[in-house]
Amino acid sequence: GTNVGGGGWAKAKHSSAGGGGTILEKIQNLELEISRTQKNKATSTHLGDLKSKLCQLRKQLLEPSTSGGGKQPGFEVQRVGDARIGLVGFPSVGKSSLLT
Repeated sequence: GTNVGGGGWAKAKHSSAGGGGTILEKIQNLELEISRTQKNKATSTHLGDLKSKLCQLRKQLLEPSTSGGGKQPGFEVQRVGDARIGLVGFPSVGKSSLLT
């Protein structure tokens, strides 16, 4: 075994620092660290980060990601004649993606 000094916090950090394993093991490690962390103003950011990671892992567990860059089946429209269109919408909602 390894001799880790520094109290319970250092031991908990050392044991969960591996980062490897399956998604279920990572979720279990995060839940353990959340349960061991004191809840106060000084640790609220750390707990928020842990909860965010936990949420992402649970989402991965439920919906495995596809490694295609997000391409989805669509359709093509053949260009015929002259036309002008205007696309109106909020910023960063995918207006340009409609043209490609």
